[in-house]
Amino acid sequence: PVRPARNSRLFSWLIAALVLVAIAVGSWLAYGYLNDPYRTLESFPVGKYYESYRSLAGSKFKGELTVVANLGWKPEEGKLMVFQLDGDPRPVAILVAPEEASIAFQKGQTYLAELNVQEGGLIYAHAFQKD
Repeated sequence: PVRPARNSRLFSWLIAALVLVAIAVGSWLAYGYLNDPYRTLESFPVGKYYESYRSLAGSKFKGELTVVANLGWKPEEGKLMVFQLDGDPRPVAILVAPEEASIAFQKGQTYLAELNVQEGGLIYAHAFQKD
């Protein structure tokens, strides 16, 4: 027969192990959340951009970009690309910053990036992360 004291000690060790696992998982999730450079940016409002880009001028957003086409590049200015944003089917032309122009974009690839809407409605993309 198993003694009750032994069962309670085993139960205590099991609870302690579960608490340590929960702390480790929670720490890992918090670390990932706090190290997300895009967490404070709202998603790019494609509909609002098409309605009136002027209302977005000077603002920063995050966007999930899917590569549609490469329209060309100049080393000092960057790459002009066509992307779909956040699942919206309407294409958007975006200028990829020169420091990001070395990225070999392939049609259909998805990236997360910081987007800045400049005067005249031109969207600049910085800080790409492959999705």
